[in-house]
Formats: sequence, structure tokens, C-alpha cells
Amino acid sequence: MSTKQKIGTVGLGLMGCSIATCILAAGHPVTALTNHIEKAAEAKKRIEEFLEQLLEEGILKESVVTVLSRLTITDKVADLKDHGIVIESIIENITEKKKVYQDLETVLSPDAIIGSNTSAIPVSFLQDGLKHPERMFGIHWAEPAHITRFMEVICGERSNLMLAEKIVALAETWGKEPSLLRKDIRGFITNRIMYAMLREAFYLVENGYATMADVDRSLRNDLGYWITFAGPFRFMDLTGIPAYMAVMKDLNPELCNSSDIPKTMSNLVESGAKGVANAKGFYPYSEESAQKWEELFVQFSFDIRKLAEKYPQNIGDL
Repeated sequence: MSTKQKIGTVGLGLMGCSIATCILAAGHPVTALTNHIEKAAEAKKRIEEFLEQLLEEGILKESVVTVLSRLTITDKVADLKDHGIVIESIIENITEKKKVYQDLETVLSPDAIIGSNTSAIPVSFLQDGLKHPERMFGIHWAEPAHITRFMEVICGERSNLMLAEKIVALAETWGKEPSLLRKDIRGFITNRIMYAMLREAFYLVENGYATMADVDRSLRNDLGYWITFAGPFRFMDLTGIPAYMAVMKDLNPELCNSSDIPKTMSNLVESGAKGVANAKGFYPYSEESAQKWEELFVQFSFDIRKLAEKYPQNIGDL
């Protein structure tokens, strides 16, 4: 029987199942709230498959059967009443999310933490209307959540910083290397930086400077080579700060600053493309090749996790 605190989750889509898997694997009993209880068996099977991946990679230290015994799936919010932290992972719809929080506040104790796996909605918006907004945070995971070490903990305008630090410490026991945002901002850290990069990538392709394959090739063999070892500030320390200032002076004024959605993106979405999920994306796929790319992405995620664990963020300070 686990002695670790019970943790609740809300939502059992692909990401919700992955989050539940991570927390279960860390030794916690998990109560997963869903409004699709008829799909409980399907969700449990997906979590079982994720746990088997962790076991195969040597990350899970218990049997899958033992870990799964700590999972409860329910459609009754009252089953979360004695949980110290609940993490919501439903669609990116502020109205739907707020309804979940209002329901949670009818059963949770005032000091229980509520987290949202939002990727873009400002946490301060999510706090509006709550009885205890100080216990509301963004807890932003990366897919696949049970493998990646990424996490961002985001404070809203009324969040209690001490509770945020408590979440960070807890997430470290889940195998994460979390970052803390002390002030609320749309998109947080990685999404703001990634979307600036995506905007420039589309600009280069749509204006004929390079193909999509050329852009992908350059980034995976430059940025992709060092980014797991060092973030941008550490990398500038390692490779010489003055050179970056010199380049910024000339390059920054020429970078794309368009606020429009790229035409390549909008045309693709309008055509029904979802990427490998439906074998239609920026690249051509057959159903077989799309599935292969998904499998390779999972294996690569495990490989990168192992590399990141070999070179943790402060290894040079030890």
C-alpha cells in the first residue's frame, strides 16, 4: 500500500492518461475524474501500455499490476474530496476549465492545490471567480508526459509562491526538471520561444529561402544537437557572449514579426490535415509511415530522457 499522498487528475484523453501514468509510476495513488466513464476501460488500457513502456525502459521499478492497482477512475467529483492536489487536463477552453474548478472547490479542502495543464491560457484568467485563487496554478507538461522531464509551474496574479515551490519540489520526485514562472504571461516559457521560432521558420519557407526539409535539417543538426545539454543562456556562456550581441545588432531588425497565421499553416488545417494523427501533414505519409514516426518519437523521447539524466541542468556546478 502506497504511503504517498493521493493525487487527482481530471481528463483521460491521451495527455491525461500520460500524466496519470507519470504520477502512478512515481508511487502515488491516482484518482482520475472523467466525464466519459464509459471509456474507462479504454483509458486504463492506454495507461497500462504506457506503464509497460516505462518498465521496458527500466524506469518503472514495480510491476505494472502493482502500479495499476493504485488507479481509480471515476465520474464523481466527490471522490476527490481528500486529495491534496488535483491536475486538470481537458480541452483548451476557458469556460470548460472553469466549470471543472468550480466543481472541485465544492469538495476540496481550502489548502488543496488545483493545477491546469494549460499550454497557453493565462493562469490569472483561470483564477477569476475561484473562492481560493491562491491555490490555482498552471502545471504545464510536455507530450509524452510520462517520459519527458519538462514541466513549467506558472503562478497567476493571486497564486501563493510558497505553494508553487511545493509543486516544484513534488514534481522533482516525479522525475521532472521543472521551471517556475513567478509571473503570469501567455504561452509561458517554451511556447513563447517555440512560436517565435515557428514564425521565422514559416517566413523562410513561404518566401523561398529554404524548403521545410532544409529548415528541419538545419535545426535538428544545430539547435537539436545542443539544446538538451544547455539552454540558450548557458549555450551563449559556452560559446562566447560578445559574438551573439554583434549578430543581434544586425539580425534582430530583419526577423519576422508578423502577427498573421502563416498561409501554409491555415491552408493545411483547412484541408483537414492533423499531422501523423491522420497521416496528412507538412510531409506526405502513408498510414504505415505515420505509425512508424509515432513509434520512433516515443523511442526518441526515452533516449533523450536518458541523455538529459546523464547531463542534469547543474552538472557543471557540482
